[in-house]
Amino acid sequence: MTELPPHLSATTDAYDAIAVRYADLVRDHLDALPLDRAILAAFAELARTADAGPVAELGCGPGYLTAHLRGLGLDAFGVDLSPVMIGLARAAYPDLRFDVGSMDALDMADGRLGGIVSWYSVIHAPPRELPSYLAEFRRVLAVDGTLLLGFFESEGGPVTAFDHKVTTAYRWPVDDLAGLAGEAGFVEVGRMLREPGEGERFRRGHLLMRAR
Repeated sequence: MTELPPHLSATTDAYDAIAVRYADLVRDHLDALPLDRAILAAFAELARTADAGPVAELGCGPGYLTAHLRGLGLDAFGVDLSPVMIGLARAAYPDLRFDVGSMDALDMADGRLGGIVSWYSVIHAPPRELPSYLAEFRRVLAVDGTLLLGFFESEGGPVTAFDHKVTTAYRWPVDDLAGLAGEAGFVEVGRMLREPGEGERFRRGHLLMRAR
């Protein structure tokens, strides 16, 4: 990769520093989250039906969700900024592909993917940068490809920065995020909001989109 802008360098350094502890924390994270598993299953069904190419988890961290997607029958691989995270993912899931990369500048051809999952990974993008991320997602997705965004929802308020445990992150109004995705070339298929569970501070948002 070329030299990263400051906000991406800060995010990379922060996740490199806590990668091992983070991997231990999230390894079985989905087991207690039936609604999250349900939206992932819906994504997988749409992606399998469209059959438009492989699926990328962008911001894959230690790879547990990429492995979950593979378990749902998808040809899935992961991309993450953090070299330490990618090393952990490769060690934990040696039969899966994991690449170091930035999701705002993906090293792949136009229309290459049948699906993208961005699971709480665009949360660290400064709001002014998010349209360029969504445009990049649209570039690499095939027509009718499926996009799933997981994020922290602002519960009726504006876009709001908060003190994420790793580095600064942003909560988004679901309608605003859906509008930005629409401007980037996506059509909403559905959305799921759930209230915070034990140990969680904020409402969780999930947008399921189709590339047009």
